[in-house]
Amino acid sequence: MEQLGFWFIFNVGVLSLLVLDLVVLNRKNEKVSVKSALWWSAFWIGLAALFNIFIYYWKGKEPALQFLTGYLIEESLSVDNLFVFMLIFNYFKVPSEYQRKVLFWGIIGALFLRAAFILVGVSLINHFHFTIYILGLFLVITGVKMIISQDKEVNPEKNPIISLVNRFLKVTKTYEGDRFFIKKEGLLFATPLFIVVLVVETTDVIFAADSIPAILAVTTDSFIVYTSNVFALLGLRSLYFALAGLMTLFHYINYGLAVILSFIGIKLLVSDFYQIDMKYALLFVATILILSVVISILFPKKEGVLEEQE
Repeated sequence: MEQLGFWFIFNVGVLSLLVLDLVVLNRKNEKVSVKSALWWSAFWIGLAALFNIFIYYWKGKEPALQFLTGYLIEESLSVDNLFVFMLIFNYFKVPSEYQRKVLFWGIIGALFLRAAFILVGVSLINHFHFTIYILGLFLVITGVKMIISQDKEVNPEKNPIISLVNRFLKVTKTYEGDRFFIKKEGLLFATPLFIVVLVVETTDVIFAADSIPAILAVTTDSFIVYTSNVFALLGLRSLYFALAGLMTLFHYINYGLAVILSFIGIKLLVSDFYQIDMKYALLFVATILILSVVISILFPKKEGVLEEQE
C-alpha cells in the first residue's frame, strides 16, 4: 500500500513538472538554445541524482545501485535513439520551434506505454522463471545485431500508423502552427505535426522493446524499473537539443551499447549459477559508456564517411 502511494505521488510530480515546463516556462514556441538545453539537462540529471539518494534511504544500497544502473542504461540507449528522432524531424521538415512540443507529447505517451510494458514484463518473470533466459538471449542477440548492422535508416513513410490515419482522417499539406487538428469547411483535418507525434510514439515502442528488457535484467522491482526509465525519458528532450549538433561525434556509442546489452543478457543467462555483484555491473556499464565516447573523440570519422551517411 505504501508503494502504491509512492507510484501516485511520483506520477503526479512528473506530470506537474512536464506541464510547468511546456505551459508555463515555454508558452511561446521558440527554438531551444543549446545553453537552455544544457541547463535543463543538468536539472533533470540532478533531479534523478536526488531521487537516487531518496531510494538509498528508503529502500537501501542495493536498490539504489539498481536504480543508478538502470538509469545509466536507459540514458545511454536514449542517446542512441536521438539519432532516430533527428532523422524523423528532418524527414518531416518539422520547424525547430515545434520540436519541443512533439517530444513533450511523445514522452507523455511513453510514460503510459512503458508502465504497461514494465508491469507485464515483471509479471511474466515472477510467474514464469524461464522467461529470464528468453530475455537474456534476446538482449545478447540484440547486442550482436547492433554490432553487425550499424545502419540507422528510418523510413517514416512506411510507418503503418500513417496509412491508418490517412484512412480515417484528412491531413493538411502544410503545418498549421503548433496545432494537431484544424477544421476546414466543417471537416476535421489532422496536421503533419500530429503525424510526427504518432511516428515518434510508435518508434518509442520499438525503443522500449530493447530498453525495458535491459533494465528488467538488472531488477524486477517495477517501481525501480519504471522510475529509472521515466527519469531518463524526462531528460531526453533537453538532451536532444543539447546534443543534436554533436551526435555524429559519438559514432562508436552504438558499439558500446551493443557490448552493454550483451553483458546484461549474459548476466541474466548465468544468474541461476553465478550472481554478478550490482556494483561491478554498474562499474562495467559506466566504463564501457565512457570508453565509447572517448574513443569516438580520439578517432573521429573521416569527412567522406560522414557525408555518405548523410
